[in-house]
Amino acid sequence: MPKRVLSGKVVSNKMQKTGVLSVASLKPHRLYGKVMKRTKKYKFHDENNDCNIGDVVEIIEASPYSKEKTWRLLRIVQKVGDEL
Repeated sequence: MPKRVLSGKVVSNKMQKTGVLSVASLKPHRLYGKVMKRTKKYKFHDENNDCNIGDVVEIIEASPYSKEKTWRLLRIVQKVGDEL
């Protein structure tokens, strides 16, 4: 079974070797059909503390580092301030 890869924006890096990623998705309302934006937060392992708030990163599933941290940093897609 392949490991899942998620992409999103870093919303916190206050912890040592840990970042928090916010992943947004669009889901239709089950009755009315209106498309709603849903966000979910994931804690991930960042060994070198490379991420800053606002960076766009990819994370991958990993074996558990702690109770809530079961993801690790795969790569930084875009640093904050580096516009395309």
